[in-house]
Amino acid sequence: MTVPAFEEYVPAIDCTCAGCAVQRRTAAAGLPTRYGGHPAAHGARRAMVLVTAAGVVLSAGLAEAAGAAADPAPVTDPGRAADPAAPGPDSPQGGPGPLRGVGASGPPEPRADAAAPRTTTRADIINRAKKWVTAQVPYSMTKYWSDGYRQDCSGYVSMAWNLAGNEWTGSLAAYGTRIAREDLQPGDILLFHNLADPAKGSHVTIFDGWTDYTHTHYTAYEQTKPHARKQTTPMAYWSHSGSYVAYRYKGLTSGTGGSTPSKTLFPGAGMFGAGAKNGYVTRLGEMLVGRGGKRFYKVGPGPDWSGADRRATQAFQKAQGWKGSEADGIPGPDTWSLLVNGTGHDIPAAGGTGGSSSVPGFPGRGYFRPGQSNSHVDKLGRQLVKKGYGKHYLSGPGPRWTEADRRNVEAFQKAQGWKGSEADGYPGPETWRRLFA
Repeated sequence: MTVPAFEEYVPAIDCTCAGCAVQRRTAAAGLPTRYGGHPAAHGARRAMVLVTAAGVVLSAGLAEAAGAAADPAPVTDPGRAADPAAPGPDSPQGGPGPLRGVGASGPPEPRADAAAPRTTTRADIINRAKKWVTAQVPYSMTKYWSDGYRQDCSGYVSMAWNLAGNEWTGSLAAYGTRIAREDLQPGDILLFHNLADPAKGSHVTIFDGWTDYTHTHYTAYEQTKPHARKQTTPMAYWSHSGSYVAYRYKGLTSGTGGSTPSKTLFPGAGMFGAGAKNGYVTRLGEMLVGRGGKRFYKVGPGPDWSGADRRATQAFQKAQGWKGSEADGIPGPDTWSLLVNGTGHDIPAAGGTGGSSSVPGFPGRGYFRPGQSNSHVDKLGRQLVKKGYGKHYLSGPGPRWTEADRRNVEAFQKAQGWKGSEADGYPGPETWRRLFA
């Protein structure tokens, strides 16, 4: 980001007009880092800095109000305090700079022009993000990992987007195109740059996909204390949720790249059918097996499209009550969505009829969260009791989701041999399938 130059006048401390508010925020970016300013900002006259600093302190509320026009106002997240790993006010971001260390041997590479960024694919962005999570790269504003990128949240995105240098929360937006949240896809980012005080709350995450159809939670890759992680995160974040802005990398290409297909996005009908060979075919087969289509495969799903894939897909489509061209054995967006989200009817056993199944379709994760009350929670509880996992109920299951429901689900999940996030007490498609099988 180009650091703004100071104007030759001092904004009034108590003036509420947008012009003075903007000048106060701009001047704040020129303060020393220890006072919350931009580390790479240009110096300004001593008198103006002191006066502006005082103005920012005395009129912070006015500055926040003036800055609310560009993005929605932040919302309060009750669960924020319970998340000690999330970045806090003590995590300012470093300024833009070149790559350093082992990963940047030789002369520093010139910083890329944001208008002509390096090209990459969604799969490659996610694959690079995974590397830091696997290595559990520690969070640091001053250290650099072996690939040359700074170990803070903006350095992490710089690495995932394969930028030529280390950016910060105030400059990453120049490498992306702003998009609506509902258009988010894997590899896009959610960015909050606190213009009034960059050192407080500024953060950025990498979007990997929605966790359910409600779009209230998503899987995020992020660099935060104590190290890089991947976890389910409320939209858009634990704090300042309303001020996060979605961006898509300008250098994104349409190729799939990498070797790991997206688990959520429909890749297109062209990826399936005679002669197709790719990871999406394997992924399709695995999902179909999990929904009752195992009998169609003699040796298991693979990357080569086969008659088994077509027959299993067609059986799944007919189980939804579809006919004709809607059940042609080639997956479309609706077929893929049902499989990915674990919804719809499973493939009936041999000789069974389509449109029904002994296992009811998984309704979605959003129904099983604190504060939810619906028939699916009641059905889940009754099945838990039937299976012998209702010991935590004091008065029996009901339609309102409670901690007793979560603990009973957790007990069932642990009985399957699952650990960690796989046994968190919140039912997913596989938990649901096994419970009702």
